Amino acid sequence: MSNFEQHELGFPGARAANLRLRRGIYLLPSLLTVANMVCGFYAVMSTLKGELSDLDTAAKAIGFAIVFDSFDGFVARATGTSSEFGKQFDSLADMVSFGIAPAVLAFTWGVRGILPSELVDIRRIHEIGWWVGLAFAICCAWRLARFNIQGMAPGGGSRYFVGLPCPAAAGLLVAWVHAIKIPIEDWRWSVVWMGVVTGAAALMASTVRFRSFKDIPWARRQPSVLIVPIAVLVPLIFFFSEYTLVLIATCYVAIGLALHIVRMFRHHSVSHPA
Repeated sequence: MSNFEQHELGFPGARAANLRLRRGIYLLPSLLTVANMVCGFYAVMSTLKGELSDLDTAAKAIGFAIVFDSFDGFVARATGTSSEFGKQFDSLADMVSFGIAPAVLAFTWGVRGILPSELVDIRRIHEIGWWVGLAFAICCAWRLARFNIQGMAPGGGSRYFVGLPCPAAAGLLVAWVHAIKIPIEDWRWSVVWMGVVTGAAALMASTVRFRSFKDIPWARRQPSVLIVPIAVLVPLIFFFSEYTLVLIATCYVAIGLALHIVRMFRHHSVSHPA
């Protein structure tokens, strides 16, 4: 007798096997979330070492955390195993990987190593950098809490996020760290870097809408021509990750801001016709 027939007849062994299968499916997205958190913790520990190679390793670890974070949600939705526990657990892991780890890395790479200068007080720059990193972590926590309560953009279904997603904000920072690698030593570039970190933090707490791509039916059949950009993008990331990842992360943020500005002008035109 087949397993399907046993299940249809209500055999206890079949029901027990089905229960174990469902428990295993629920564990799968949680294991991916754990992998996400492990990458974030490893990034923090690598950053604390302070060596050039360790900083790049930390950036790569956060990049892998972004991959695991993307897959745990996809697996949970595809297998119908989404739960309130998984939602909260994922947020805690995201706080480690996309809040604490990028903030520590951003300070260590862009602020801590600046050389002494007669024009500015280096200790004051360090203090400002510390507060900027704290602001980034706080905005990440704010963004995660708001998403857990409000979900996606009102009226946008599953197409848009409210505010810059935490993985995208972290990805923007670590992409530049991975591309440049050498820590910042000039205090003027450090100020520019703190402006980038502050901007990413502000976008997380903002109401600017960013595309989520969750509305794309990945599990359904797609036009075969889509394999072409995928076939091109994968080797580009593998062989030229420094340039490709910076381009992807920067374009995602820039396009979201540009579309937000366009929507603001359209709304103003409709509200105040000439």
